[in-house]
Amino acid sequence: MTSNEIRSKYLKFFADRGHAVIPSASLVPENDPTTLFTGSGMQPLLPYLLGQPHPKGKRVADSQKSFRAADIEEVGDNRHTTFFEMLGNWSLGDYFKQEQLPWFYEFLTKEVGLDPKKLYVTVFDGAPEIGIARDEESIQIWQKLFADAGIDNKFVAIGSEANGYEVGMQGGRIFSYDAKKNWWSRAGVPANMPEGEPGGPDSEVFYDFGTPHDTKWGKECHPNCDCDRFMEIGNSVFMQFIKKDGKFPELPQKNVDFGGGLERITAAANGDPDVFTIDTLGAIVAQLEKESGTKYADDKAAFRVVADHMRGTVFMLTDGVLPSNTDRGYFLRRLIRRATRYADVIKYPAGKLSELARVIASSYGDHYPEVVEHLSATEKAIADEESKFRETLSRGMKEFEKLHKGDEISGKDAYILFTTHGFPLELTQELAKERGASVDLDAFKKEMDAHRDLSRAGAEQKFKGGLADQSEATVRLHTTHHLLLKALQMVLGKHVKQRGSNITGERLRIDFSHTAKMTDEEKKKVEDIVNEKIKEHLPMIRSTMPKEEAEKLNAQHEFGAKYPDVVSVYSLGPVGATQENPQFDKSFSIEFCGGPHVTNTEDIEKGGTFKIQKEEAVAAGIRRIKAVLA
Repeated sequence: MTSNEIRSKYLKFFADRGHAVIPSASLVPENDPTTLFTGSGMQPLLPYLLGQPHPKGKRVADSQKSFRAADIEEVGDNRHTTFFEMLGNWSLGDYFKQEQLPWFYEFLTKEVGLDPKKLYVTVFDGAPEIGIARDEESIQIWQKLFADAGIDNKFVAIGSEANGYEVGMQGGRIFSYDAKKNWWSRAGVPANMPEGEPGGPDSEVFYDFGTPHDTKWGKECHPNCDCDRFMEIGNSVFMQFIKKDGKFPELPQKNVDFGGGLERITAAANGDPDVFTIDTLGAIVAQLEKESGTKYADDKAAFRVVADHMRGTVFMLTDGVLPSNTDRGYFLRRLIRRATRYADVIKYPAGKLSELARVIASSYGDHYPEVVEHLSATEKAIADEESKFRETLSRGMKEFEKLHKGDEISGKDAYILFTTHGFPLELTQELAKERGASVDLDAFKKEMDAHRDLSRAGAEQKFKGGLADQSEATVRLHTTHHLLLKALQMVLGKHVKQRGSNITGERLRIDFSHTAKMTDEEKKKVEDIVNEKIKEHLPMIRSTMPKEEAEKLNAQHEFGAKYPDVVSVYSLGPVGATQENPQFDKSFSIEFCGGPHVTNTEDIEKGGTFKIQKEEAVAAGIRRIKAVLA
């Protein structure tokens, strides 16, 4: 089966069971400065899991584009990817375990056609130290499902990692693990949850590919073993408890949050644990083989890096990310550079990486038409970045020759080659080996760890007090951000579109489309407009409406972002406008937005006068403004 077929079957399956099918959110999170990318299906739904009513009702389903930057170094084995699609269905205070587990089992066995004998499941073993018992209800549901299929349904308590999971399979079908494996909350295990945080047990489904157990991963095999016999293909989270006064009472509104890896389910359907052989990734691999003359079997790791990284690149560019040396652009640049490096390893022709974008668009265009719509710009961006990197490689070679003076390249020199000149470590190692030298990897790792610690500290400081905290100062600047976007369009032209934002309690930042540096006169005009509107004491009004209606009102929204069929819209002014009578035709600005905002610009005035601190270029055709209220 193809991933397109499985995605369609999944969305129809849950639509037939009363779920509203919603579009995937952008890879660039909306109004969330705490994370660079959408990394799970749950992330865009979090406000609704925390109690905000969803405009589409209590049952929703989707296939969410996701990117996990932390997995870049893991790509190369048969299952890790940076970009992936997460199939999801949610119950927002509606159905619970008795419906969710049989539905997912039915989808896997009836719609996808998986043999139930190859399915193994895990549940929460309980945490008696905090008064939460083992999830006996899920155990009983699974036992009935397997019994009705005429197969074994033995339950085995695995417990914690502390015992090394040495109890093994014991002929089991259903296994319980502690909170490290089968509990979900944003903060991790129950002990780490802050007051007021929701969480709950989960139940995971694994597919058995029958690969022989490798004892280097432990004496005994079990579903969570790393020996590649089992692959997790879906996880049902039951948001059942809340931490309150150190205890864990049940939530009045219990939610279901399901996530299933589309690529992994497709691999299971095809009986092949290598996700790079499924239709979408396999098409990229086939093109690489055709153009390079190298066989996939000859260097699977290199093929996998190029295929994964180019797919992630295409979707990032489609969602408005551009290569740069910071934030999202840094990870995009890193993807393209690693793909270039490994393309050389398999002898793929230089300068042709951009041609892979067309293969990817062909695979995904039916479900994500924006990939096709942006194809020309995507191809150009990839070609430009590959060309720049090849120039970097050329310069890096000269630096390498300067640093290579003996039998060993120092860790610091390898670090400088990597961070300053963009020279990949593996290339430094290969060149050193050719010259009979080695690289001090331990020293290199220490240099990189120190670099990461600094970067992490910088990121924590950068996002401290971000929009997600909803502080008074941040909310003021968020509404000011709306005023600023409109003022920029009035001064610079209607071509100005938002291309990113980051708002903290100290300052706001907006990235916007514009080619020229702003003059002092233009910046002064923008400041005057914003401050004038603040002093007019305009009401900020939230309305919920169909996306098409909002678009007819010319409501502004971030370039490249995808929005649901029903959206939240914030309009500023005029004076006297109310929720019941927003007077959109007289509003100063109208934007798609999830909030929060001040109720009136009078509240912004209390924070001070609007002032642009800095205006600069961040990428081709993209400018950035940092501004404050002081």
